[in-house]
Amino acid sequence: MNQIHFYKYQGTGNDFVIMDNREGQYNWLTDEQVHELCDRRFGIGADGLMLLNNSEDYDFAMKYYNADGREGTMCGNGGRCLVAFAHKMGVGNGTFSFIAVDGPHEATIDGDNWVNLKMQNVDDVEHGPLYYYLNTGSPHFVKFVDDVQSTDVFDEGRKIRYNERFAEVGTNVNFVQPFENGIFVRTYERGVEDETYSCGTGVTAAALTFAGKEEQEYVIPVQTLGGQLEVKFIKTGERSFEDIWLCGPATLVFEGQMQIR
Repeated sequence: MNQIHFYKYQGTGNDFVIMDNREGQYNWLTDEQVHELCDRRFGIGADGLMLLNNSEDYDFAMKYYNADGREGTMCGNGGRCLVAFAHKMGVGNGTFSFIAVDGPHEATIDGDNWVNLKMQNVDDVEHGPLYYYLNTGSPHFVKFVDDVQSTDVFDEGRKIRYNERFAEVGTNVNFVQPFENGIFVRTYERGVEDETYSCGTGVTAAALTFAGKEEQEYVIPVQTLGGQLEVKFIKTGERSFEDIWLCGPATLVFEGQMQIR
């Protein structure tokens, strides 16, 4: 039996198990154990698990696993939660640079729990007749709908995620509706294989596709099932975007000890 000390964080309802691995003390974790820890009935319960790792060139390194136990692509809300956790652990001075699977990121903290995370630039957006497809650190299919509240996100998202084009690698699927002065986004996440309360890279992708034709700075308020986020960016071309920031809350829920086999 191995003892772990874990922290549970959530960012607009997107929840994560986080462990301080700066001394390499959890390098023994297997994919199967990660899956068990994320299980909502037999484990701690989470959409994903992250390790706070040391880095020679950055304040820290982010290692992210999907709930299915496999190492995942970039997770925006996870990145924001890991920044909040690193801050709690005494890393950085309120301004951070860290390395993730999709490259380097910057982040800042405002107040107690509001984290601003800089995402990678986007220079390629596929625009079909009824959809957008782009990569914001993870691949995202974006579809605008008339009534996002009544959309069957699980069934409709699953059909797209497992269709002939995406089945092998998978894609996240976002359903988007204009809402007040911003958008309402619901997301089916690969790796979780279900709808989550919020998806940071999905919210980012949806916000970029919602921008007008003008090449200028945009600030898009985003509503998710788990709360409100904000995406700021500069549109630099018809399908290119820079200086992209995902902003929102990241909150410690609880911490604890657990023995796992």
